[in-house]
Amino acid sequence: MFQDITIEELLARRDAGELTTIDVRSPSEYSDSTIPGSLNIPFFNDEERAEIGTLYKQTSIQAAKERGLAIISAKLPALIKEIGQIKGKKAVFCWRGGMRSKTTATVLSLMDIHVYRISGGFRAYRKWVVETLETFEIRPKAFVLHGHTGTGKTAILHRLAAEGYPVLDLEALAGHRGSIFGGAGMKARKQKAFEALLLERLIALQNEPYILFEAESKRLGKTVLPDFLMSKKENGTPIRIEMPMASRVKRIMEDYPVAYKDEYLNGFYRIKSRIHTPIAAEIESCLQADRFEPAVRMLLESYYDPRYAYTADQYNAAPAWTVSAQTLDEAVHGVKAYLDRMG
Repeated sequence: MFQDITIEELLARRDAGELTTIDVRSPSEYSDSTIPGSLNIPFFNDEERAEIGTLYKQTSIQAAKERGLAIISAKLPALIKEIGQIKGKKAVFCWRGGMRSKTTATVLSLMDIHVYRISGGFRAYRKWVVETLETFEIRPKAFVLHGHTGTGKTAILHRLAAEGYPVLDLEALAGHRGSIFGGAGMKARKQKAFEALLLERLIALQNEPYILFEAESKRLGKTVLPDFLMSKKENGTPIRIEMPMASRVKRIMEDYPVAYKDEYLNGFYRIKSRIHTPIAAEIESCLQADRFEPAVRMLLESYYDPRYAYTADQYNAAPAWTVSAQTLDEAVHGVKAYLDRMG
């Protein structure tokens, strides 16, 4: 017979690399948010789940159960085979540790495939995330990257993370680059998914001497950063990246593929009214004609740089350490030299 485990037991086993978690909820539930790192092997697909839910509400519980049994009976051989092929210890969960995970675990146990069931399901995990974030304190010192749009702050973080530096990449967690054009080519995460990934990463960084992250605004794509993280940013040690305009334009051209032209145009129309009319018209003309370099330069000069200057004036942090560079390599070298000296 299967064994229930609590969220606390689950986290301890996952931290030790002992357990694979399997989300048996529907694909849309999984996409909305899950326990980070979980595989999705759905008990019902979205259409089946909707059908059963309608029967439950409009007909009877018994009718819903009978229909569910008819659907899952045809799927069981494939479901058992797929889960059975996963090596090592496994734990299954659904929304609240109910029928879907219980049935899955029971049938697997009858086939001599041992799995755990997470007590309380995803709802219990979500409760743990919310309660933990409410009282979370980041222990390591914070170094915070600042700089105009196009200075390669995210690319610097990626390079440093690849070398083992303790990086908190908020844009990767949120699935958004943070600007009005930041969703192009990315899949923005919802708040629940972001918070789960954020908490997991913060816990992993708690014993580091410091953490490094970018000075993001409170809202990042579809997500909102927690107050304790904003406070850590405001009280962290600023590192300011400076690059010439030509390097910034080049960096933006590399980060934002031309293939997403329609998304760039839609983003531009959202801010067009905030730009001086003749310049806005010229930017639009360049975008329509695929002349992206002059459009990027004008956007930086007429929109992003003035906004950055205004925000910087409101920022009350200590004077920043400045890294002046011509290229990304130079910027990475400068940040590393400063962190190594300070850390």
